[in-house]
Amino acid sequence: MIKTIKITVEGEKQRLDMFLSDTYFTDKSRSYVQTLIKTEHILVNQKKVKTGYVLKTDDLITIKDVEEKQLNLDPVNMNLDIIYEDEDLAVINKPVGMVVHPASSYQQPTLVHGLLYQMKHLSSINGVIRPGIVHRIDKDTSGLLVVAKHDKAHTLLSKALKHHEIQRTYIALVYHRFKEEEGIIDAPIGRHPKNRLKMAVIEGGKPARTHFKVIKRFTDYTLLECRLETGRTHQIRVHMAYINHPLVGDPIYGPKKTIGKDGQFLHAYQLSFMHPIKNEYMTFHADIPNYFQTFISNLE
Repeated sequence: MIKTIKITVEGEKQRLDMFLSDTYFTDKSRSYVQTLIKTEHILVNQKKVKTGYVLKTDDLITIKDVEEKQLNLDPVNMNLDIIYEDEDLAVINKPVGMVVHPASSYQQPTLVHGLLYQMKHLSSINGVIRPGIVHRIDKDTSGLLVVAKHDKAHTLLSKALKHHEIQRTYIALVYHRFKEEEGIIDAPIGRHPKNRLKMAVIEGGKPARTHFKVIKRFTDYTLLECRLETGRTHQIRVHMAYINHPLVGDPIYGPKKTIGKDGQFLHAYQLSFMHPIKNEYMTFHADIPNYFQTFISNLE
């Protein structure tokens, strides 16, 4: 079945992806709509267009039915550390070394496999390989993330994330002593122009802001609290390397010879947000992992 929408004066000058997210796909994420546009399930005037196409009066949008794939991931008992859980959402303390969701390049058990084992319901907004996943943290970063159990909670949490209403605070150990006590790194981030596996501060990148505050200084290191205002890929790692304070243990943005074997010393220790259904403000904490604490204790 094919659905058609004719654009009136009210819809002109809007981006195609935003218009459809606000009107037709209200229970789906914008990235979901963008994927449909890119895969030509959505056409304008029978032609493929970009996700940011600006609509004009009398444009005809064609939406083809998308065949829903069945979830083919097998649940795996990973004994996830669930900090909080109710009928709408859960807060998970992800260990270092665990990937959040599967991808074509990674087929090992992920956080999603563990969620499927421990929870009966997860939101479907992000498709069959990312059920429940509202936001991610890197494989070798530990700490807190929120998971949605149904689409309404997911939609509201995603909107809160977009409007910077979910506070994510990290503990990071970086090289060299900081002169400043606190500050903001405001530098746009995009794909590295030469290495597609890396991100970088580049002109024309997406806006990215990281707030930092010194917790403690050591001879050659500084322990920081970092709060994300935006949530770009590898944001804290990229920003710290950009100001010549790369994360300890980071093999991509720091020295090639790394300290420790558990990846970058970065832990999402606090997560605060308004519960999307109960309308209660909630704050969660997770202690830094033992290897991280041991390393700091040795520095002291």
